[in-house]
Order: sequence, then C-alpha cells, then structure tokens
Amino acid sequence: MIVNPSLTLRSATLVFICGAAVASLIAQEPSTGRSEAGEFQKLDPVVKFLRTRNARDYAVTTPNGIDEANYVKVGGLEQWITIRGEDRRNPVLLFLHGGPGDATNPWGYAGFRNWLKYFTVVQWDQRGTGRTFGRNGAAAASTITVERMVQDGVELAELLSKRLQKDKIVLVGHSWGSILGVFMAKARPELFYAFVGTGQVADPTRNYAVAYAALVDRAARDGNSRALGELNEVGPPPYKDGKGFAVQRKWSNLFEGADVFLASTLGFALTAPGYSLGDINDWFDGQGVSAEQLVPQTSVLDPKLLGGEFAVPVFVIQGAEDFTTPTSLAKAYVNSLHAPRKAFVTIDGAGHFAVFTKQDAFLKELRARVLPLIR
Repeated sequence: MIVNPSLTLRSATLVFICGAAVASLIAQEPSTGRSEAGEFQKLDPVVKFLRTRNARDYAVTTPNGIDEANYVKVGGLEQWITIRGEDRRNPVLLFLHGGPGDATNPWGYAGFRNWLKYFTVVQWDQRGTGRTFGRNGAAAASTITVERMVQDGVELAELLSKRLQKDKIVLVGHSWGSILGVFMAKARPELFYAFVGTGQVADPTRNYAVAYAALVDRAARDGNSRALGELNEVGPPPYKDGKGFAVQRKWSNLFEGADVFLASTLGFALTAPGYSLGDINDWFDGQGVSAEQLVPQTSVLDPKLLGGEFAVPVFVIQGAEDFTTPTSLAKAYVNSLHAPRKAFVTIDGAGHFAVFTKQDAFLKELRARVLPLIR
C-alpha cells in the first residue's frame, strides 16, 4: 500500500500495531507483577511446535519440486529470495510485494501455497526490506530510490531466468509493487511474459482524494454514522498531519475486511519455519525505513509515467471495492494504456488485498490470462 510520509506503516494497520506490541514485550512490566517477557517465554514451546508443523504442512515434497531460500547479490547488496514450486517445468512468477517495505516472505510460505501447483513462485525481500534489511542494515537507506529498485528488479529477473533456465518470467506486483512492476516491464519487456498488477497504483497525485470520496459513499450506503462522522471531521485531503490519512486507512481496512487478514500475517510470520523474533523486528523496521525513503518519491509520481505504451501484455486484477488504490482509477488506467493485450478484472467482495483474501478467485484469473501466453 502507499501511505503518507507522516505515518509509519506500523501505525497504519492492525498488523503493524500488533508487531510493535510484540517487539516491546521485553520492556513491559504490568502492574500485576507478572512479567510480560516471562509470559511470552512460556509460549515458546507452542511457537516451536507451530513452526515445526508449518514446515511440514507447507513443505514442497513433489519429486520435481523446488524449495530454495538464500541471499543473492543484486545491485551490489545481498538480498533475500525464496523460490518454491511443485514442478520446475512450470513458469516462474516473480511477486513484487507492496508497502513499501512490506515483505511477503515472513508469511508467504502459507499465503502462496496454492500457487505452487501452477507456478514457481519467487518472493523477494526488496532493498531495505525484511531479511535484506536485516543483512545490510539502515546504512543502505540512502540507496532506496525508485530508480535503484527498478534496476534491482531487472537484475533479479535476469538472474532468475538464467538460474531457472527460463526465457521469460511472469511479473506480478501488488500496490507499491505495481509501480515497481510497471517500470520493470517498461524497462526490459523482453524479460517478461506479462505484467499483472493488483492493488494497482494508477494516479498517486489523486489517489487519496478519490479514495476519500469512495469511503464517504460507502459509509453513507451502509448508514455507518461513526465512519461518516470521523471522515467528515478530517475532511478530504490534502492533510496537514497524519490524522486524516490514519482515518482513511482505518475505514479502508474495516470496509474491506483487511484488518483480519493483516493480523493473520503476523501470526504466520511468528510461526514461520526458520524465522526468529529478530527477523520479525527486521520486517517491521524495514517497513518504516522503506516508507520514509520511497513514499515521498511515489506520492509525486507523474501518472503519465505509469501509463502509455507497453510492449508486454498487461492485466490488472483488482478488488471490486479497493479503498486504498481506488478501483475506479485502476479501471481508467487500464482503459488508457496501450499493450499487445490488456484486461481489467474485478473480484467481488474484495478490496486492496484481493490477491490474498480472495486467493482462489485471483489465481483462477491469473491462470486464465497468463498461462495461454506461455509456450
């Protein structure tokens, strides 16, 4: 998702609030006299059991499968990737996470498990994100630019094509990842079968104003006086501080049902095979650093740079009610661009996180649009 620079991603959604709470357990001593650190340590056997169970239940066990996780040298930095699939002959799909900085690797071992029958899925902790942030630290923050991220993505796509012996790969980008994917597809179209956007960023300069109007309309239709009251209190953007954006994020997540999904990602991250609390803290810290660097850059992007001519097929699969990157803007975006093939598809009952919350419907559309292009 794209958020205002005055907000940290940790405060933008429930999952980040939960993460901050977990990270601060060691420092807390409740008035009951029971140490929160001690209570959390009592959960350690349960967490270990769940990590072992998840390693078993989400494992790739097919004879021709692939399950690799390691650091690769990209853009002069060691960056973390995972490569998982049930059949090495399947097409390779590089997933570009949103945020900025919201790596999917901590929970994507479960979130993308159904995809592995049809694709070899690569998840990448981008520069300044997750385990890549943990390996390189905040010292790399000054190198986090849109241009540098595009170069990293292209370099990684080249590496994957060579390593996995594929002529081209499929590129899927969510939210901030949809910006990154657009620029990658435009820079090196010969590397990709298609670009698939979801939570598609279409016009960063109008994004929050259009989203605000859509939220007010939804609140009025639902007769939700609390939502209407809070939205009317902050009014439409631009905002002088983070309160207005916080209200928009709150009601976007509640209307979309994203609060439950976001909280679940923390649970899967805490019980991820091979992950530690240090990795989870790096996940959250990377979100903050990435947002500080990239949101000021993306919020002023000229929408003309995202549209225009493409040399690869472009498909946008969007939640029917996306209040973060508004569905109406995404539809107009697809209508305006030129590509060898294009389509705009909505998923009913879904919002900004349709790729995760309505995974079966999304995967069905993804297979129908992309697989026929691959020979």
